[in-house]
Amino acid sequence: MPRLLQSIEELNAAIYILDSGSTDDTLAIAKVYNAGILTNKFANHPSQWDYALKNFDVKTPWVICLDADQIVTPELKQHLINFRDEDHKDVDGIYFNRKNYFKGRWIKHGGYYPFYLLKMMRFGVGHSDLNENMDHRMVVPGKTIIWKDGHILEENLKENNISFWIEKHNRYSDLVAHEEVERMEQLRQQTVKPHFWGSPDERTAWLKQLWWKMPRYTRPMLYFIYRFVFRLGVLDGRTGVIFHFLQGYWFRLVVDIKIDEIIRSKSHSKASGDDIRSPIRFMVVFIILFLLFYYFNIWFFGVTNEGNHYIPFLANHLNYIQGLRWLLLKGTASILSLFGYTAITNDYDLLVSGHGTIQLVYSCLGLGVISFFAAFVIAFPKKHKVAFLLAGILGIEILNVIRFIVLELFWDKSGKQIIDHHTIFNIIIYIIVAATLYFWIKNAERINPDHAAN
Repeated sequence: MPRLLQSIEELNAAIYILDSGSTDDTLAIAKVYNAGILTNKFANHPSQWDYALKNFDVKTPWVICLDADQIVTPELKQHLINFRDEDHKDVDGIYFNRKNYFKGRWIKHGGYYPFYLLKMMRFGVGHSDLNENMDHRMVVPGKTIIWKDGHILEENLKENNISFWIEKHNRYSDLVAHEEVERMEQLRQQTVKPHFWGSPDERTAWLKQLWWKMPRYTRPMLYFIYRFVFRLGVLDGRTGVIFHFLQGYWFRLVVDIKIDEIIRSKSHSKASGDDIRSPIRFMVVFIILFLLFYYFNIWFFGVTNEGNHYIPFLANHLNYIQGLRWLLLKGTASILSLFGYTAITNDYDLLVSGHGTIQLVYSCLGLGVISFFAAFVIAFPKKHKVAFLLAGILGIEILNVIRFIVLELFWDKSGKQIIDHHTIFNIIIYIIVAATLYFWIKNAERINPDHAAN
């Protein structure tokens, strides 16, 4: 706290500190800076801020709400020194940009910078969002603006001790888990209107709605991959990797585990929901089916091609692999012909005049991803899945045809690419399949709202 108070000393502003019954030097430090002091037992951050805003005798038209582990940079301090209320008559709140530090390192990536927090607002107009249990935020009814330059620096030096960090976030996970269960039971609603293109808090509210609908135990890994790979968290170095893993994966996995514990303790185990809330059983069935489908296709491909294990009857009368290849080749050629290209095929090759030839080998047929998709759909405890299964397989092969068209017309066939087209296609198709399965699962949860997805 001394770092914070020193960083704002030049503002010559009234300071108010809400204590939660600390036994260290907090009160003594507060008195040195002539701060107004109140004490309120800690329940969660939003309720503490609500108590502070309602009980301190604030005389100024604006308030700045800072945590004890934050400091104001000289650039932001200059913004505040030059601030004039008459220049902001139509504004109710101002977002500050935050730099978050972990073990002395600025976390620049993984979605952690830039990061905007509503920290300055008109007193009596803004309030603390009590519909949040752990993530505290201020809410204002009117216009907000963002100060992108100038920062608040956030670093809790105690968190350099990993035991302290884990103990603290273990407590936080209790708050988050209880909050999410209460949202399942419609006991909490979002105060901030979700809007992807809105203010920083409106965007966060939109992303939270998406998060709550995602399947538990899967979402922590997806979120970690998103932060680590797509938001370049890997560039934060070893310390950053530790932070993104702990905060982006470990913490959220613990929350999901605790959500299940809370649900069980509330005796919500209904017969209609037991299967959905049995991830171990689902995973076992899924893995068995996937391996069965995957390796059956490989075995069938082997016995329908001439060699030591060749079975003529299967090759000549039940060869679904050759039939699939024929459909893909003919479908691709037909579409290309509609666009004015001259395309011819044989049992394995597609030739387009002026563009060369591509050959459909086994790995081009999409049987691996179809095995994955079929195993997931069959294993997942939901009724009326046949139509979805067939539509999904058809969709995968339609995307496969699109791939062949793009390959024939645009792909450099010199073989010098660092990543081959199979890898690129597999990445894209698995992302699409994952999104499709997510919305399918989401629909299953809607049927049984008491048991939000696992």
